[in-house]
Amino acid sequence: MSIFDKFDKVIFLKEDSDLTKQLDELKSIRDKVNNKDDIDRDIRILEYGIQGEKDIAYELKNANIGMYVLHDITLEFDGNKAQIDYMIFTRGYTYLVECKNLFGNITVDQNGQFKREYEINGKNIKESIYSPYTQIIRHNDIMKKIWASGKNKLLAALLKNKFNDNWYKPLVVLSNSKGLLNIKYAPREMRNNIIRVDQLVSYIKRDLDNYPKFDLSTEKEVKENAESWLSSNVSEYNSIANKYKINNSNNNLYEELRTFRKEKSKKMNVPAYYIFNDDEMEKLIRSMPKDINELKSLNILSDVKVKLHGEDILKVLNK
Repeated sequence: MSIFDKFDKVIFLKEDSDLTKQLDELKSIRDKVNNKDDIDRDIRILEYGIQGEKDIAYELKNANIGMYVLHDITLEFDGNKAQIDYMIFTRGYTYLVECKNLFGNITVDQNGQFKREYEINGKNIKESIYSPYTQIIRHNDIMKKIWASGKNKLLAALLKNKFNDNWYKPLVVLSNSKGLLNIKYAPREMRNNIIRVDQLVSYIKRDLDNYPKFDLSTEKEVKENAESWLSSNVSEYNSIANKYKINNSNNNLYEELRTFRKEKSKKMNVPAYYIFNDDEMEKLIRSMPKDINELKSLNILSDVKVKLHGEDILKVLNK
């Protein structure tokens, strides 16, 4: 195949993302958690991040440039992981993309520090944020180590005797359309690798126009390179819901405890809260003690309540 054969299709070898799965998971438990402010905040953050990555996908799919794309790839070497938002493989460069959809105006100073400025409730907020450029450079370093270790045998065969830094370009793509981006004083190596999402396609086209024609890869080589890195993907879905306390993980448990409390209080001719109150019931369901000793150690119920009702409560909880 000649390098001048027509190759202008954009092919996603991997298009799914854990962000979408996490968002679906949070939405499914939203009405079951106690701390709704926290989960609503995390839902907004995920939605913002997903939209940013969708903006990149849209630009790529309409680029009319031959490329293979991997979305949400995790590479690992010696216990260190690199989660890469996008790997874009072209006949020239391979781009390692860190996508950020950051609210507010973004400035990168002469030291490479990212700063964000925005207004909330009429108050102007200025804050430093972790550098996405530093993050993507570390991802590139892990890729080098994977290649050097020979773990990716197909890749080693493709690249023969060396890992060429010139083939791989770290790229920070900011997709917040309403904010300003000021990189005037950023270090040169960073300034050339931080762009807005609407500049992505023209950036890649300019690179390809300036790339040595004799060194362009064939479509087959581009595909093999992309497939080799896809084979190194070690991503496993990690549930995000574990950080939240579910207040009705068992929909029947509350009703069973209330029924027990009602019957017990009626039998003893005492108010229901003498058995346990609503706050104590909530703590019991969160803790789910397995035996009487664990119930005592939690200090949820008084010693008298544990003595009178502890075993019966445990029967309901462990049913």
